[in-house]
Amino acid sequence: MGVPDFQTVMLPLLKLTGDSKEHTVAEMVDTLGQEFKLTAEERAELLPSGKQARFHNRVGWGVTYLPRCC
Repeated sequence: MGVPDFQTVMLPLLKLTGDSKEHTVAEMVDTLGQEFKLTAEERAELLPSGKQARFHNRVGWGVTYLPRCC
């Protein structure tokens, strides 16, 4: 499957945050990574800059856009 784009991350992210509990981004990355069944290699895949994991970045974009769209 590979690392999903941030639009694909949005619905599972919305469901995760819908429990009215506070979640750290790291917790969301871990929980969603399990939900998407990402391998350790997919979770560790870096952006071209080499400074951030691609999936962490995608979840971060989801977190940024979620309050704007809902």
